[in-house]
Amino acid sequence: MNLLELDDPADRLLGRCLQRQAEAIPDDDFIVWDTEHFSYGRIDALADASARAFSEAGVGPGDSVSFLLDTGPEWIWSTFGLNRLGAVWIPTNVDYKGRWLAESFEDGGARVLVADAHLLPRVAEAARLTGHRFERIFVRGDGSAHARELGVPLVPLEELIAKPGEAPDHGGQDYDEQDYDEQGYGDTTSVLWTSGTTGRSKGVMQSHNVWIRAALSGVRNSSVREGDVVYNCLPMYQSAAWVANVYRALVSGIPCAMDPAFSASEFWDRTRHYGATLVFTLGAMHMFLLNAPKRDDDADNPVRVAGFVPTPDHLVPVFKERFGLEHIFQGYGQSEVLGLLTRAPGKAYAPNALGDVESGIEMKLLDDDDREVADGETGEFCVRPSEPHTIFSGYWRNPEATLRAFRNLWYHTGDLGRRDEAGEHYFVDRKQDFIRFKGRNISSFSVEAALAAHPAVMQCAVHGVTSAELEAEAELKACIVLKPGEQASAEDIARFINDTAPYFFVPRYIEFFESLPQTPTNRVQKFVLRERGVTPQTWDGRAEGFEIKR
Repeated sequence: MNLLELDDPADRLLGRCLQRQAEAIPDDDFIVWDTEHFSYGRIDALADASARAFSEAGVGPGDSVSFLLDTGPEWIWSTFGLNRLGAVWIPTNVDYKGRWLAESFEDGGARVLVADAHLLPRVAEAARLTGHRFERIFVRGDGSAHARELGVPLVPLEELIAKPGEAPDHGGQDYDEQDYDEQGYGDTTSVLWTSGTTGRSKGVMQSHNVWIRAALSGVRNSSVREGDVVYNCLPMYQSAAWVANVYRALVSGIPCAMDPAFSASEFWDRTRHYGATLVFTLGAMHMFLLNAPKRDDDADNPVRVAGFVPTPDHLVPVFKERFGLEHIFQGYGQSEVLGLLTRAPGKAYAPNALGDVESGIEMKLLDDDDREVADGETGEFCVRPSEPHTIFSGYWRNPEATLRAFRNLWYHTGDLGRRDEAGEHYFVDRKQDFIRFKGRNISSFSVEAALAAHPAVMQCAVHGVTSAELEAEAELKACIVLKPGEQASAEDIARFINDTAPYFFVPRYIEFFESLPQTPTNRVQKFVLRERGVTPQTWDGRAEGFEIKR
């Protein structure tokens, strides 16, 4: 372990953090991938090699590079290499396809892509939809079968690290400490897409300092100590994979063990395999762990601290007793504000309170006119920085959306909450009409657009049905009106969505209506549909054994 001293803003650069750890603990593990071990010194050298390869591909300061890549260690040295060039990496949800993927590529504006070979057909389809084509694609795996269709050079991803040596600076010479002086801790390092709650997804621009500030918060809240190992099974297109795992390990000088995906049945065995002591899950992931069949060795695991976000307070002792955990830390935030409210270790909080406002930001609960609400009343969580570069830098190539989000100099989160007389904050609801399921914020607007593309669908509305696993989560229900004379079964609709949209857009519940309840201005009254919920006429894909293909 080597906890970095980062009080000087000049040190708050991701590349400099890696370089300092490589100098201090070069042989200590940074990334562990099953049985492969990559030390801090090795990752630092691979980042230099990646920077050189990207530079030779024409990537320079301010340029963006898109990623459509399953979780793997290649993410680590690729992204560090790009940041050493002053470039920006943009991860894309590997479950995206069709227009969702095409819009992500088009809005990202990157000329270079890093992708898995098995996902190249989706890249070709996206190019046909928008016309956006990459000039070069680094491919993991054999992509030769798709080379002609894509019509661009395909470079084996291994070539990123095929040229050892120091990374180039902006002028093509050897990279040295002086080049860090040309970077600022408020420079954009990466862009992570929102879920698109009211239309197209927006790219959240994250600076060096945003990542480092939130990672240090995670170090404090999990009381990192010598011998700790972080375990990551989150997808790399999610902010949490980086801030809660990779960068938390980076700033504290401990290993980060990585697996391709989350598995409820194998989770604890994988922590045993790695000797992992710190874990982090989102949404209903940990509820699946709790609902899994009990084993005699449930508590016989190395994990001591878990970030299970969110966890109802009454379940905290249940988790701790069953799985032998010392502490479960909680918090509230979003991609735009990583680490907004957190519960400090050892401090008592009221049931289900979110915690304390993190340093470097100011937060208020405001009404629709941006006036602060009284204690006990519901308002929108609104935030502004009290120190430089503590929240996101705006939306990538979308100044209009940035201005809308920062109304009256406050960033409006879109989430509603309340504060009690003791100053405790509580989450109430999401202001916009989107649904949270399995750690994802799913836009009902986007799912409705996917449904509307079915030739038999005349009108549809999507809403959430509270998940049996966790009250804060919801399953999707689609309410559909078919065109006169058209026929389609619920299974037909579900299969259509699975074939044309991200798999998590497939509704669990589908019900057909002759008409949907509407307001005088012809807007669907979703609250009526929510109150109706699941009825005997509702098709339940899980109960019917419908198999979703990823």
